Amino acid sequence: MNESIEKYMATFDELTRQRFGILYDLILESASQAVEEKLWAKLPSIYCGINYVRLIPFKNHINIEAKGIMAYQDKLKGYRFTPKGMLQIGHEQPIPGETLRLIFKDCLETK
Repeated sequence: MNESIEKYMATFDELTRQRFGILYDLILESASQAVEEKLWAKLPSIYCGINYVRLIPFKNHINIEAKGIMAYQDKLKGYRFTPKGMLQIGHEQPIPGETLRLIFKDCLETK
C-alpha cells in the first residue's frame, strides 16, 4: 500500500482498516498486471491502465466502485448497492471474496 493511502487509512478505526486491507489485497491478487495505487479526490484508488477500483471507507461500511459491478447483483443478494452503483459492504457482513475476485479481475483487465 502506498504511503498516501496508508496515511489516509490511519485516520480510521481498527475494524475499518482491517476490512479495507482484506479488500485491498483481493484487488491486488485479482489484477493480471501491474497496478498504480493513488488517492483520487481523496479516495483510495487502484488503476490498471484506464480501469480502476475505488475503495471508499466509512465508519460502518466500505463502498466499492468498479466498472461492471452491477452485473454481479444476483451473486450479491443481501448487500446494498448505492444509487451511484457502488457496492456497500457493512462491517457486520461477510466479505464476498470469490465474487469480488471476479469483479476485480473483470474490471482491471485491459482490453
